Amino acid sequence: MTDPLEQAASLLLASIGEDATREGLQRTPARFAKALREITSGYSATVASVVGQGIFSSDTTEPVIVARMKFYSLCEHHLLPFYGQVSVAYVPHGRIIGLSKIPKIVGLFAKRLQVQEQLTAQIGKAIDDSVAPLGAACLMSGNHLCSVMRNIGDHDAPMITTYRSGSYKTNDALFETFRRIAMHD
Repeated sequence: MTDPLEQAASLLLASIGEDATREGLQRTPARFAKALREITSGYSATVASVVGQGIFSSDTTEPVIVARMKFYSLCEHHLLPFYGQVSVAYVPHGRIIGLSKIPKIVGLFAKRLQVQEQLTAQIGKAIDDSVAPLGAACLMSGNHLCSVMRNIGDHDAPMITTYRSGSYKTNDALFETFRRIAMHD
């Protein structure tokens, strides 16, 4: 076994008192390495690479909202999952982004070790940087297994984080409309 992630998984198993050679665990180090590479694949891409040619000229000035996309990430403090929903909005200013690019931006940043506050801001800033809108917003609701599994937090108390820029920061009514859609009020 020369893969460092497989070696780390074997060491982890031994450290908790498991036998990595027993039948149910023999392939676990390889499966762990493959899974970890997949769920942290966001390090191998950039916003520019996922957006590609997906920016278009547009005269529209009405808000664009992509609501309640699912996300999954790993807490950078405990390497345990957190997951939930994220909604993104922006007010175009001459340019729009292709619809499929917004979930790709979410996935890019979610597939890195994260804290939810940072993840929310990275997504919002990526929209700002990509299309220079009049305003952008991101609202994320996350459930953190690092709290739940360790009996620290309430199982039904998601963490809510927001990012607001431009008109979403200065116009509370605009943000409240987005918030109601995002939270499905």
